[in-house]
Amino acid sequence: MNLVTVSEMITLESEANERGLGYEQMMRNAGSALAEVIHERYGHTQSRNILGLIGSGNNGGDTLIALSELIKKGWIVNAYVIKKRKKNDPLVLNIINNGGRVICVDEDGSYIKLQELIGSSDIILDGILGTGFKLPLRKEISAPLQVFSKFDTLPEIVAVDCPSGVDCDTGETAEETLHADLTVCMAAIKKGLLKFPAFEYVGEIAVVDIGLPKNLPEFMNIQTSVVDQGMVRKMLPARPLDAHKGTFGTCMIIGGSTNYCGAVLLSAASAYRIGAGLVRAAIPGVIYDAIAGQLPECTWIILPHSAGAISGSASAVVQDNLDRVTAILIGPGLGQEKETQEFMKNLLQFEETPIKKTAIGFLGQLKKAENEELHSQPTFVFDADALNLLSNIGGWHQMLKQRAVLTPHPGEMATLTGLRVDEVQKDREGVAKDFAAKWGHVVVLKGAVTIIASPDGETAFIPIATPALASAGTGDVLSGMIAGLVGQGMIAFDAAVAGAWLHARAGVAAAKKQGQVISITASDVIGEISFALKETTSMNRS
Repeated sequence: MNLVTVSEMITLESEANERGLGYEQMMRNAGSALAEVIHERYGHTQSRNILGLIGSGNNGGDTLIALSELIKKGWIVNAYVIKKRKKNDPLVLNIINNGGRVICVDEDGSYIKLQELIGSSDIILDGILGTGFKLPLRKEISAPLQVFSKFDTLPEIVAVDCPSGVDCDTGETAEETLHADLTVCMAAIKKGLLKFPAFEYVGEIAVVDIGLPKNLPEFMNIQTSVVDQGMVRKMLPARPLDAHKGTFGTCMIIGGSTNYCGAVLLSAASAYRIGAGLVRAAIPGVIYDAIAGQLPECTWIILPHSAGAISGSASAVVQDNLDRVTAILIGPGLGQEKETQEFMKNLLQFEETPIKKTAIGFLGQLKKAENEELHSQPTFVFDADALNLLSNIGGWHQMLKQRAVLTPHPGEMATLTGLRVDEVQKDREGVAKDFAAKWGHVVVLKGAVTIIASPDGETAFIPIATPALASAGTGDVLSGMIAGLVGQGMIAFDAAVAGAWLHARAGVAAAKKQGQVISITASDVIGEISFALKETTSMNRS
């Protein structure tokens, strides 16, 4: 799903108009598609009673057309006109002529009729304001919207393109804005909807086609997308019937210390759950007895250690064990000891180590980027303390021989970039894109609505935010999943996108299974990775 600014959307519509798809036809296409979504999702309701809140602009027009189409499908339709439309508006007259009811706000001084209509409706269609809105909200709009606050429970609310009262560029939102259960976006999702506080008001997001030609110049220039199930399904590697464990790669996970024993286990288990063929955990010997028996599928590499953490000389041991390794995750539970900093420096200075042919028999599955060559050195994924250690190594990004994946939360991104956390959060997309380009590596900026940025400018948003993932260890789960996908032959950006999507879906599934978001642990999320995969794609793909 494409993600655009309001300006980009205006350009798209202008280009389509120049190609012969007039604005009136775009509106008719939008309204008809909106009606189809509503009827498909809510047509099972017993009374099929819908109330449309109508503004004076294009969103009001889209809504009126949708209501007319729903009348044909047997719905009881009421249109409440909040902002005056042209006298003898044919879209309004069409509602009346087909048996619908139209009420103007001028006829309802105390909003008594509006309250009655809210109480008797199954669906509210919010079509008052569109993408051009800027705060503040005028009283003529805020007053009728405040009526909704009198109700303890409300019907399902569907926003047309955006909830009325949202700035579709900045995400700023009027306090009277209705919380939608579903927002139906026309042609593309507007960027402000994925910013806070707007994201809290949009509910589920759907995109409908309004007939814009796909070869419009502005469409061709869009590099930003919102990730969905179909996108991830196409990315995931095949699972052929004649596969063996070597088909799906070998992940090495480097980390662990006496203070953070469990992080490596979380990452290793996640890499297996996402489909890795073999996982090797390289850990300081001091924690081996504490964790080795907890994941019988894992193989272990014992590293030299100092003060309970990996020592500088461990890099030689890692290099001696790169046989068949296709992805290296470094960071879970690593710590920031002086010796471990030396280890990180040594690790970045690896010479290229050829991978045996048996380890790359799956390369026919690789999805190769135009500007991304295949190297013999395993792909790195950096997480947690590895990111903090990188920040102390000048020119670290130039020392990596191929594109890596970095998975910082805002605090780690601030450390890596020298920015303050609030500066990172103020422009999450811009910061992720700028530094992905500067460093030449994929950046996964974690948080509510995670952003994945590629050095070539391609950017993806995960349209999910849940406090179920706000607990220790869930980041280790994510990095393990991404490493597991990289190890199976996916290019860095695709692995990051798919891993972040499946991780978020697993978090949502864990919360749904337990019926709450308070006590979800990282282990609970690992337990739902299989469900997330099943939800996203069938198990018999070939």
